[in-house]
Amino acid sequence: MNFRPSSRRSLVLAAVCALPLGMMQTAVAQTFPDKVIRIINPYAAGGPSDTIVRMLAAGMSTELGQRVIVENKPGAGTVIGANLVAKAAPDGYTLLLATVAPLVVQPAIGAALPYDAHKDFAMVGMFATVPNLISVHPSVPVNSIAELIAYAKKTPGKLNYASAGSGTGPHLGGELFNRMAGVKLTHVPYAGAAPAVLAVLSGQVEVSFVNITPQIQHVKAGKLRALAIGSSGRSKLFPEVPTMSEAGLKGYLSESWNGLAAPAGTPPAVIDRLYRAMAKVMASPAVQEGLLPLGADATVLGPAEFDAYVKADEKQLVPVIKTLGLTNN
Repeated sequence: MNFRPSSRRSLVLAAVCALPLGMMQTAVAQTFPDKVIRIINPYAAGGPSDTIVRMLAAGMSTELGQRVIVENKPGAGTVIGANLVAKAAPDGYTLLLATVAPLVVQPAIGAALPYDAHKDFAMVGMFATVPNLISVHPSVPVNSIAELIAYAKKTPGKLNYASAGSGTGPHLGGELFNRMAGVKLTHVPYAGAAPAVLAVLSGQVEVSFVNITPQIQHVKAGKLRALAIGSSGRSKLFPEVPTMSEAGLKGYLSESWNGLAAPAGTPPAVIDRLYRAMAKVMASPAVQEGLLPLGADATVLGPAEFDAYVKADEKQLVPVIKTLGLTNN
């Protein structure tokens, strides 16, 4: 019996649909990917996260045997890029550079988002973290976090801290510090990390709550004094600088985390294929060497672990966001 092409396709589709779910997923994984994969970066080009995700994309292209490209889709505080992925086909070909802004900050602000951060994404995994570094201008008479807290309590209203902007991870890290230390450093937002660091270098602002990358050369040159790092472990670049937990604020964590998320409903076999490729790339000595100048760490978590990490960060930061009364206007 002969079939028209459309009839043949219908029979193939029917046969595939008749397969048990596990067999279907295996079949999908065996053919995935067969076209270009897009990673949507909800930020403008440039900056540590953009640099790191492009390293990842290049490595995943090799691992998967298909091009993996990064497309920058900034706007509306990361909402435009995140929504593009949330509404994409759940087939693994459109992924989100998942960070705190679209998954934690924007939902906590309370605005009517076009996506649901908890329901519209499936976590692929975390691939890197960039810690925030707490530093001061050399004129500030403190050499440790304990001394900074004591000085802030002794001179209320005197100290200001610079961040990369209202609602950013460093800003929330600064307010988390205020909350946990029982002090009140005044926030001075800047349009990005670079101008924030320049403000502290010039002495306009006393304290820097900014990620480590733009501060590295200035700390090494003695133009900034590093007091603590916001990650759970010490930086390879500054092993002598304690973590905030070691410095006395137990449980404090302030770092920019970077992961991949897919649209909800993406087959688990595809998620697994993407995760394994991501993990292999981040384990590469060449990639880890490339991360070092950025002060970044190859922090790899699987789908379930990444999801738990995001929920833990949400639990810590949402009360801070609510207290600040942030809006996306």
